[in-house]
Amino acid sequence: MQIIDADGHINDHICGDEIAQYMPKGNQMAKLFPEFDHLHFRYLKQNRRATGNPDAAAWTEFLEKTGISWTVLYPTAGLAVGRIMAPDWAVIACQAYNTWLHEKFLTKNPRLKGVALIPFQDVDAAIVELRRAVKQLGMLGGMLPSNGEAIQGHFGNKIYWPLYAEAEKLGCCLAVHVGALHHMGMDAFTTYYPVHALGHPFSLMIQASAMIGHGVFDRFPKLRVGFLEGGATWVPFMMDRLDRSYHDGHVQMDIHGNRLGGPAPGEKASDYFKTQLREGRIFVGFDCDDDGLNTAVAKGGRQSFLFGSDFPHEVFDATKCRHEIDELLARDDLTQDDKEAVLGGNAVSFYRPGL
Repeated sequence: MQIIDADGHINDHICGDEIAQYMPKGNQMAKLFPEFDHLHFRYLKQNRRATGNPDAAAWTEFLEKTGISWTVLYPTAGLAVGRIMAPDWAVIACQAYNTWLHEKFLTKNPRLKGVALIPFQDVDAAIVELRRAVKQLGMLGGMLPSNGEAIQGHFGNKIYWPLYAEAEKLGCCLAVHVGALHHMGMDAFTTYYPVHALGHPFSLMIQASAMIGHGVFDRFPKLRVGFLEGGATWVPFMMDRLDRSYHDGHVQMDIHGNRLGGPAPGEKASDYFKTQLREGRIFVGFDCDDDGLNTAVAKGGRQSFLFGSDFPHEVFDATKCRHEIDELLARDDLTQDDKEAVLGGNAVSFYRPGL
């Protein structure tokens, strides 16, 4: 069985000086990205050991020890890209990060693959950078943040549709990844774990429902979008809530009487969601210790869920990661076909390496 890590990380917040060397002269600041929120790094420093800074060699060692075939690397500090308000800064920060990722990791080992940061603040520039990342740097797609002040409403907004058209044209994926958790009704919290517990799935649910409800997948039927690091159990919950809310009285029309998109009148919203999952438009990341994975697979189908190690964030070492993989392999509430799909096969379908 091939095991693929659909969501690994590099600790770019420690490597700011390195990345800054790829910035234009006069803008070589070590801190490219804003803070996530008022709790994230206070929690990291005070309440657990540092996550470390694995380079390409350390990542290769991790893959060997865990039996993972290859990984897809996402940023750490760069997850807060959605908080950059200045479009020009977003462009050069994303360009610098992507070039650094390519040179420091992707060129060192073909088992280390990357997804580019996309400066969505300037859609035209985002299209150019996505094209550069895929065609010149060999990356598998682009990352969008699940939350951030710079997002214009939500990612169902038509302003972002040219970016989706480009991704469809390139045949690459887009991944909505959790990062900043501010402005979600929890800014007054002084403990981190409730913010983490609620913010991760809820921010993904907001973006997924926005893209579904505003017709993104109707307009771009070949687009592949992943929603990462919120677990799998929000999928059956969201299906149930959509079915309770979507009915003949809630079919959304524009001022001209045109349906905005999503489920057709009389169609169950959950059935529409399942269609996007089963036809390979929507993918969802999960952790190996996700107890509700079997429910999500039963509700949405096995073909859409992606194993992510989250190394070196929540998973600190290879021993812990391998233990979690073995526990999943031993589960009796998933079939062998389920396990092969969620641990590797689906990642190939989503990322499509080598195309």
